[in-house]
Amino acid sequence: MGRLSGTPSCHIALNAMDGGLATSQQIADVTGMHRTTVRRLLETLVEEGYVRRSNFDDSFRLMLSVRGLSEGFTDVERIATVAPPIMGRLLQRITWPSDLTTPDGDAMIIRETTHRFSPLSFHRAMVGRRLPMLLTAAGRAYFGMCHETEQEEILNLLRAGVGGQQQAIAKNDALVRALIKRIIEDGYGSNHGDWDAQAKIGALAVPIYSESSVRGSINVVFLNRAVSQKEAELKFLPELLQAAAQISTAMHERD
Repeated sequence: MGRLSGTPSCHIALNAMDGGLATSQQIADVTGMHRTTVRRLLETLVEEGYVRRSNFDDSFRLMLSVRGLSEGFTDVERIATVAPPIMGRLLQRITWPSDLTTPDGDAMIIRETTHRFSPLSFHRAMVGRRLPMLLTAAGRAYFGMCHETEQEEILNLLRAGVGGQQQAIAKNDALVRALIKRIIEDGYGSNHGDWDAQAKIGALAVPIYSESSVRGSINVVFLNRAVSQKEAELKFLPELLQAAAQISTAMHERD
């Protein structure tokens, strides 16, 4: 493995992290190695093509070639690997920030984001944040398009939760059916201040498919006072659909 001989602890720690991503400080904390040493080893893994550094924050994550070291690579990381350049071009066209999300139990977790580079962003450190499944565009785009068995698993997790907006929806079969019906008919998920914690924020999101199954979603996030829901649909939906299709194609090209 050449220069990789000094990096197994780094790779194992990264592979064990939630979603296979972490900062150099997080890996240093787990392995007990000095942060400078971890950084150097990660850069070596980057040069060898086993790890990549995010274009949008300071995290590191596993690459496709990690299959040669372990079985830790998944469709989640495949999406996060191919999406950044596509998301960068999307940002140039729409200016508002976008998030790439994948399912994480009863929520969606942000894997990549352009918030850091958008002049219209109102958040910065977004990677790793969890978004409510039933209250956000990203979550709804995924939930409405995933298999019925998975939908029920998600609802069971929410029903067994600690209360709040999502649990109330999950326990209301009529609301759930109406939500799924709307998402399927529209072909996308949306919210316009539906999430109490982010009442001033609206979003649209479309699903990302691989081999006919939904694997994640990509959104565009905006301020309600600046963009109406109708304006968002006209301006952003075609761009989101194009980006999602490009990500799906790029995933297959990497196989």
